Amino acid sequence: MNGTALDLLAKFSGARVLVAGDVMLDRFVYGHARRISPEAPIPVLTIEREISMLGGAGNVARNIASLGGQAILIGLAGEDGAGDALCERIAAEPRIVNALVRCARPTTQKTRYIADRQQILRADQESREDSSTHAAALLETFKRHLGDAHVIVLSDYAKGVLGDAFLTDAIAAARAAGKPVIVDPKSANLGRYAGANVITPNAEEAAAATGIAPGTDADAARCANAILDKVPGLQFALVTRGARGMTLAERGADVRHIAASPRDVFDVSGAGDTAIAALALSLAAGARIEDAAEMANVAAGVAVTIVGTAAVSAAEVSAELQAQRMHTTEAKIASLAEAVSAAGRWRARGERVGFTNGCFDLVHPGHVSLLSQARAECDRLIVGLNTDASIKRLKGDSRPIQDETARAIVLASLAVVDLVVPFAEDTPEALIHAIRPDVLVKGADYAMDQVVGAPFVQSYGGKVVLAKLVQGKSTSAIVSRFTGT
Repeated sequence: MNGTALDLLAKFSGARVLVAGDVMLDRFVYGHARRISPEAPIPVLTIEREISMLGGAGNVARNIASLGGQAILIGLAGEDGAGDALCERIAAEPRIVNALVRCARPTTQKTRYIADRQQILRADQESREDSSTHAAALLETFKRHLGDAHVIVLSDYAKGVLGDAFLTDAIAAARAAGKPVIVDPKSANLGRYAGANVITPNAEEAAAATGIAPGTDADAARCANAILDKVPGLQFALVTRGARGMTLAERGADVRHIAASPRDVFDVSGAGDTAIAALALSLAAGARIEDAAEMANVAAGVAVTIVGTAAVSAAEVSAELQAQRMHTTEAKIASLAEAVSAAGRWRARGERVGFTNGCFDLVHPGHVSLLSQARAECDRLIVGLNTDASIKRLKGDSRPIQDETARAIVLASLAVVDLVVPFAEDTPEALIHAIRPDVLVKGADYAMDQVVGAPFVQSYGGKVVLAKLVQGKSTSAIVSRFTGT
């Protein structure tokens, strides 16, 4: 992930997501246990404090709000104290619209008892009866709010709210309105979600639905493709695999594997809710599915470092993206062998590889313009960078101003640059022959017959581009102003 991911995160504030599904009240009872009960061999919990928060589909909405988006929350809440508590929690979230349907059905509650940071008991109060008697009211509410949302999330926790009647009609209504539908499934019968655009099972759910455990990348690819086969009309299957990251399958395209960043895991509770919230917001903000999946992967990675049902903030995701960007910057400085390998992978995916080169001493607007023009001609841009020794031979002992490590880091930090390859020769001829770029770019201060490597690139049908110059912007001019020469 890079600067473009930060740009995407900034767009979340204008994204609206309708979340429908099993809304729960998550209660946490904290205390300490210092003795065993004389009545039975169980610990006695001395209660110190209690908190409650939105759970289930409510936690998806809470994550959407904390990530900066707006959520419309549809589900069932009982005419009971827990239902009142749910409404109070929603009222405390200005970015969540309360569209709950109140009914006689008891509100789903999960109460976790925690002694000295260790969960010792969970008590559930719920009804799993099919909500068909409330399907008409749910669907009416769904249709009433449909036009206000960019994306729809159906969050299924198998508590009965997403019954077959509601699912079929809701997905049909969303598709008719041109709204993408994302499903976080619980049922092994994935055919229930026919017509959805994206489905996001975890590894266990995917294995139960397909009979294929997504342990290795190869198995995960088979599993994700099997899901596409099982769900009519489905465009994408995104299998979340915990520490192994995510696997994304798309009809008619190669399967993509998204690696998870190594981290200390404190609690996986709600990480799936965080992932689907980030995925939905990204798609609502206009992101491609692969970029949305990358964002979901990052957000889920932050969620597992938080104790308790997680609601990850935009600031936390931004900090993680910044950290990854620094790591990515270092990884983008490559050897020639690494660049050749990367170019081969990119080309195999149908991407056009571009190449330009230079000293890039004291990077200025002219350099930025050249690199931006070069990137516009290709899908991936490799930059050849003269080493210090090479520059001294070309420009004299007073140059470079910055050493090659500093120059490489600055170039690698630019979003338009995919790889930086230092070279010690006077020209990049050897790099060009090894990489075989589809597009070769040089500044318009060169004539076509002066561009090193141009005849070779043209010999196999490659393109040579002379980029427009920014007048008055050069490293030599900057140096002259400071030295007075």
